[in-house]
Formats: sequence, structure tokens, C-alpha cells
Amino acid sequence: MSTDARRAAERLRDEIRHHEHQYYVQDQPEISDAEYDALMRQLQALEETNPELLTPDSPTQRVGGKPREGFRKVPHSSPMLSLDNALNEEELSAFHRRVSEGLSGAECKYVVELKMDGLSMAAIYRTAHFTQAVTRGDGSIGEDVTENARTIRSLPLSVISDLQDFEVRGETVMNRLAFERLNADRDERGQSRFANPRNAAAGSLRVLEPSITASRRLDFYAYFLLQDGKTAFPSQWQSLEWLASHGFKVNNRRRLCNSFDEVLAFCREWEQNREELAYEIDGVVIKVDSVAQQQSLGWTSKSPRWAIAFKYAARQAVTEIENIEIQVGRTGALTPVAHLKPVLVGGVTVARATLHNEDEIERLGVQSGDTVIVERSGDVIPKIVRVSAQGSYRKPFRMPEKCPVCGGRIVREEGEAASRCINTNCPARLKESILHFSSRGVMNIDGLGDALVDQLVDRQMLTNVAELYDLSEEKLMALERMGRKSAANLISNINKSRRNPLPRVISALGIRFVGERTSQILAEAFGSLDKVASATREQLQAAEEVGPRVAEAIFQFFREPQNLQLIEKLRGAGLQFEHAVKEKKNGPLAGLTFVLTGSLAGLSRDEAKRRIEAAGGKVLASVTKKTSFVVAGEEPGSKIDKAMSLGIPVIDEDRLLSMIAG
Repeated sequence: MSTDARRAAERLRDEIRHHEHQYYVQDQPEISDAEYDALMRQLQALEETNPELLTPDSPTQRVGGKPREGFRKVPHSSPMLSLDNALNEEELSAFHRRVSEGLSGAECKYVVELKMDGLSMAAIYRTAHFTQAVTRGDGSIGEDVTENARTIRSLPLSVISDLQDFEVRGETVMNRLAFERLNADRDERGQSRFANPRNAAAGSLRVLEPSITASRRLDFYAYFLLQDGKTAFPSQWQSLEWLASHGFKVNNRRRLCNSFDEVLAFCREWEQNREELAYEIDGVVIKVDSVAQQQSLGWTSKSPRWAIAFKYAARQAVTEIENIEIQVGRTGALTPVAHLKPVLVGGVTVARATLHNEDEIERLGVQSGDTVIVERSGDVIPKIVRVSAQGSYRKPFRMPEKCPVCGGRIVREEGEAASRCINTNCPARLKESILHFSSRGVMNIDGLGDALVDQLVDRQMLTNVAELYDLSEEKLMALERMGRKSAANLISNINKSRRNPLPRVISALGIRFVGERTSQILAEAFGSLDKVASATREQLQAAEEVGPRVAEAIFQFFREPQNLQLIEKLRGAGLQFEHAVKEKKNGPLAGLTFVLTGSLAGLSRDEAKRRIEAAGGKVLASVTKKTSFVVAGEEPGSKIDKAMSLGIPVIDEDRLLSMIAG
């Protein structure tokens, strides 16, 4: 490795860290996303060429590659206590009196901070490098979420500081825009919604797959600095200033108050202005600034006597539902939306509220014409809390039998909350269908990004994905920011995609629940797209790992006439509809399926999988009735319980190696 390579890597890391800080902490980006991505690719290439350059705090190491089996319990260096609440100004004044009496009338300053509604977390640094993250848990013991926390880009992986070993406590939050996008995506996937940003942040931090956490933009706002479980500076304000000056995201709407009147003024100010914030708050946290005074006041068994949370009241209003209409999302999900008589809720005029699905409408017992209570408390999209009075001219809601956008068939699968339009060419979902079709892991049509797809669809140059193969350089050059070279490259990439094998073609169709692995399984099991299309539910379920839910989605997809028309157009475009089925491997594990859980002593997961497959066996991701054996290493997860409940044998690594050896 050359000295030049090391210097180049260090320069790139410093530059990337600077831009991450500007973007994720300061909200003041200095370069475009494309320029940032280019820097990251340069660093990744250097580290791949020179593995010895790779460090744990490199920006390339934020997202780990493997899911976890569970979360390890970790004790806190000192208790993470909850705060008492003050629900009105009288209770807040009573807190101030208690503080004054506890300090024998001595003057004190208060630090006031917005109470962000998220999940408390401790980030631990050793030799100024991030080493561990622990959730609050019960206050004494939390869960180790280090790999997930590493993906939060506003959390520094290393700090230039005289303090070497320290702990930063703060709040993990999700802003309003990220929350709205996440719930919209879950609506369209038929998944349950997160009730509020706090639940979304907590759920995102505690998923077992770090890449999922990384995909949901979480923020970490620091509010405490500790050394050996004790406050690092003589005052809370000093701690916040140190954190802000050393790369941590600290809420800039904080104030050092010299009197209680200033505290009250701050609380009133942000109760009126909280709608201007990019994130949800539910109050204000008030802390005595002096650490010596904090220690003098002490703690109860549950909370400190020197701090309190002033909680804002929920924001509600009464209005009438004028009509309930259907909105079709990008994955075909049909969402009922209530159109309301406009009403002011928490300083915002509300005229619409989502009703999510038929089950929610039934639970609320709501109909057009009803008077309802609307709330904006801890939620981005207003929600209907309950019916306060039934209308004189009520009109019950009925889900349409056909898509209101394209007239396609509507399907609601068993166990699903959402009804869906299954026409791939539905204009409401066309853009997303094209982006999925062209993505790297599917048809791999490089150069077909969001902005270009928007132009192609908005100008009606594409009305279905098959029309990609009718594009020409001349047509593309009529678009904005599309030169001859770019147009030629895109057409070349489109033509190359015609040679992609059948598994990619199946995946490209966007059939619900059918991803890369299931597409491969279908191609191997049936050998052609026509045979998949004509298969019965029972024949589909006979394919490995295809259960009733997946089989039903596939079966329904190929019963939609407009989907069949699309397939014929793709056939005419020259895509591959046949697949050469591989001969079944012989070997000591032929016909057997395995699930791996826990850490194996002598084999990595990848090595174990390779050796099982070389011996004729198959490795599955989850335990089902079709699983032959579960291979358990150290610290196995819940797959053991599932195996035992189904009566599936659990074996260790030695037994596996013995079986491979025959």
C-alpha cells in the first residue's frame, strides 16, 4: 500500500465527514447528492483495493451487511431516569417552588429544550470513537442497537476531542417528512401504520436488519454528556455547547433562562410556533443548569428533582365529513380519504384526513355527513379520533369494485387490510413500475432515474413499461437535459436488458411478494413465463418457499387482462420468456433444506451455505413446515422456538459437517 493511497483515503474521509455534518447536522448542504455519491464511491474503491485502509469509523461502514438474531441486554453506566410531567402552568410553577425550597432560596438558572418525541439512546465512545449504542430500556438495562445506530448519519463515528472515553445521551427521532413517507409506503404495502413519529423512530431503531434502519432517515439529538456515568461539565449548558462544537446535533432552539418568567415565556412561544418545526414535539424539558445544584436537589426513585417535562395539550377540533373518496397509491393500494369542512387544528387548516382502509372505517363507525373529532397530536397527517355526532343524511362508504383511475380489477387478499389495483399499467402506479422494472437488481437499465421517468410519463411517451423498448435516441433528445450521448447510452442499456434471463423478467413484472429469490424459484420450477402464468394456485404452492399468500398474488396477477396484454408486448420486445432448468444436484444433502441461526464456531454463514448447497442441499431464510433441519450456533434467535413448535430437528455445526461428509 502506498503512502499516497493512505493520504487519499484520509482526505476523502475528512471531506465526506464534513459534508455529512453540513447535511445531516447543520441542514446546510454544500454539494449535490451526486457529488456526495461520487466521493463515497472513490473512497469505497480505495478501501476495496487496499483493505488495510478500512477503519470502523469510515463513512463507508455505517451500514452492516447481515441481519441480527436479536438484541443483547446491556446495563447503563448510570440510570436513565424518566421525567415527571407538568400538564399546565400551575404544575410547572409548583416545580419551580420545590426547586427554590430545595436550594433554600438560592438563585438558579434553567436550561430549556424542546421535548422531542422519540426514543432515548446512549451512544458510548472509547478513545473518541463510537463503539456502542444502548436504548433506554427500563432505565437500568437497555438493548444494544450499535449496528443500527451506526447508520444514523447525524451521529458522529469519531470525534476530535481531549475527552477520550465518554457517553452521549440523546433522543432518536424521525422528522415529519420522513414519517409521512414511511407511513404512505406502509399503507401501499398493506402494512400497519406507525401511530406517530416516536413509534416510527423506535421501530426503525429496533429492526433486526440495519439496512432498514438506514433507509429511514433517523436523527440523533444529543442532550447529556457523561464520563464514568457522571456529568462531564459543571453545568448542563456547558455540556450542550461542547456537544454542539464537537459535531453532535444539538437542538438549536434551546435557551439558558435566568428566571422562571423566561421559562414560561419559552414554553408559551413554542406552543404557538411548534408547527413551523420539521419534527414533532410534545412539550418542553426544563432542567436546573448547575450540576452542583442538581446534586443538591437529588433524585426520587423514578426521576430527578431538578428537571421536569412541561407537556402541551393535544390539538383537536370538531368538523364534518363532506365526502369519502379513494386515492390510489404508487403500489396500487386504495386508500379512503375523508374530505372535511376546513377547520383550524393547532394553527393549521385541515381539509383532509386519511381513513387508511375499510377496517378503520368500520372501527370508527364513520360515514359521510358525520361530525367528527380531528386531532393533530404526535402525527403528521391529521387523523379522525371518533364520531361525535351522526349526520342527518349519512352515506356509508363502499370500496369500489374497479380502480377509479384505470378501471382495473380490485383485489383484497385474505389477511390484508388494503385493497389494491393489480393493473401494472395503472397511471397511478406507472412511474413506480418503470423505476422498479429498470432498477439495478432487476432489468438493470442504467440512466433511467426519477427525473427522466417523470418526463417520459408526464409527456405520455410511456404508458406502460413495455414501451421502453419503443424509445429511440431522437425521442429522448426531445427531453430536458438529454444530449445525444446520454440518449445513445440509455438506448444501448435498454437493448442490453432484452438479454436478461427469465428470473429477472419475472421480478421486473412487480408481482406483489415476488422478489429476486422467488423469481428464481419460479423460473426453476416452471421453466417458462407462460407456464407460471397458466399455473393453478396449487401448482404455484408446490414450488419451494411459495406459500398460499404468495401463490394467490401470482395467480391474481396473471388473471388481470391488462397485465396479460403487457406480457405480450414484452414478448414482442424480445425479452427472455424461457429458462433452462438446472439438473438437481446429487449429494448427501440432496432434497434437504436448512435454516441457519446463531454464530457457528468454524464456519461463516456464507461458507456454511456454500457447503450445504455443494452437497445438494438448500438454505432457506426462515423456518417453515418444509424445513428439514435448523442449524444452531451460539446465541441463536427465535428460529429455534419456531423449529421446536413445528417439530423440526435442531442440529449443531458438528452434526451438519458430519451430514455433509456423508
